[in-house]
Amino acid sequence: MALEIYNSLTRRKELFVPADPARVTMYACGPTVYNPPHIGNARAAVVYDLLYRVLKRHYPNVVYARNITDVDDKINAAAASEGVEIGVITDRYTAVYHADVEALGTLPPPIEPRATTHIAGMIAMIETLIAAGHAYAAAGHVLFNVPSYAAYGALSGRSQDEMIAGARVEVAPYKRDPADFVLWKPSPPELPGWDSPWGRGRPGWHMECSAMIEHHLGQTIDIHGGGNDLKFPHHENEIAQSACAHGGAALARYWVHNGFVQIDSTKMSKSIGNVLLVRELLKSHNGETLRMALIRAKYREPLNWSDELVEQAKSQLDRMYGTLERLADITLEAHEIKASAAFNAAMDDDLNTPKAVSVLMETVTLANRSEDLAERRRCKAELLAGGRELGILQQDPVAWAKGSADSEGTDDAAIDALVAERVAARAAKDFKRADEVRDQLLALGIQIMDGANGTQWRRA
Repeated sequence: MALEIYNSLTRRKELFVPADPARVTMYACGPTVYNPPHIGNARAAVVYDLLYRVLKRHYPNVVYARNITDVDDKINAAAASEGVEIGVITDRYTAVYHADVEALGTLPPPIEPRATTHIAGMIAMIETLIAAGHAYAAAGHVLFNVPSYAAYGALSGRSQDEMIAGARVEVAPYKRDPADFVLWKPSPPELPGWDSPWGRGRPGWHMECSAMIEHHLGQTIDIHGGGNDLKFPHHENEIAQSACAHGGAALARYWVHNGFVQIDSTKMSKSIGNVLLVRELLKSHNGETLRMALIRAKYREPLNWSDELVEQAKSQLDRMYGTLERLADITLEAHEIKASAAFNAAMDDDLNTPKAVSVLMETVTLANRSEDLAERRRCKAELLAGGRELGILQQDPVAWAKGSADSEGTDDAAIDALVAERVAARAAKDFKRADEVRDQLLALGIQIMDGANGTQWRRA
């Protein structure tokens, strides 16, 4: 079956046809690394990991990039509050992000560009926009001239008044139009900055992604993804500046956006204190359980996170692993491990993960009832293949059962994540944070050993 995905730009589900089937390109907006990721950040990571896996089933070469935003005002503020260089903050939280999403079973993207290593490309793109009359320098800033791009607003479908209000745009006296947005801004001596034709400064957030996409994937890519909250102004601004820098060429042919995570039917917000960090959830839940919970709803819909959701996800995984344990006497060759047509149809239908999970649960029921060896072989093959694409069923069934029975202690994935954070902190010479993590591990009964072969751990 051919893959269909919902294109946010056209507002309909479309047959996916890449520009070049021999090189399919996808870019997903990654983290701004100034704090640990929450479960909403994790949902985006898992969604685009799923899309990456599905694309790899269809095409031989999928070039997937997920960026790291490592220059930003929030990073600057975090560094100032600790009295350290921004690299200490960004290295620390990049390591935390990597550890957390790895615990959720995401594959590392082939390309993970950092904004600070692409400043020259950003400056070059800004110069192109100025030369073409789409941007202008004023008071040490460079701004994109929104009225110069007639298609501005097509992605979000908002009127200009709505966009101005929604973006909370500062109506500075040097702006030609209230909607104009910053491509480059000046940096005072105490903040990070780079030399440019407009003085020492730093890039605007939107410019970062456009330059990294151009450098690694090309002017027009197949798929651009991100959370619904990025649709405006971030993605709208990316579209405008990239199109104008490339003679009107589209930035992406398909736009994909995942829905928000709500906590007990309430929007997740720092102001009301209901933000759930992946790190904290991993202390009491296996990473696969959290991943299963994240894929129990269609990716474009809001996901209501609750204890009940996690319990249901755990129950389904217990049943799947229990079946695989009962099928342990069946040995399969690699070529036999293929998903069912029904499973592939569900995933190819705009990543319909609830349906795909339902198909696997039906396979579990069939396997548990069947006494026919050929049918049991097929069931095991389909469970393993479906689990591989969903990023679940990646553990030994016996080990899973033991971990489920052992309600005491901390999940290995959570320990691995903490150890990785400590290693990153030591590498960044952030010894205060490294000691804090060491103390946290000791409190959990975990001994750590640093040696020539890296850092190892064991339970006391």
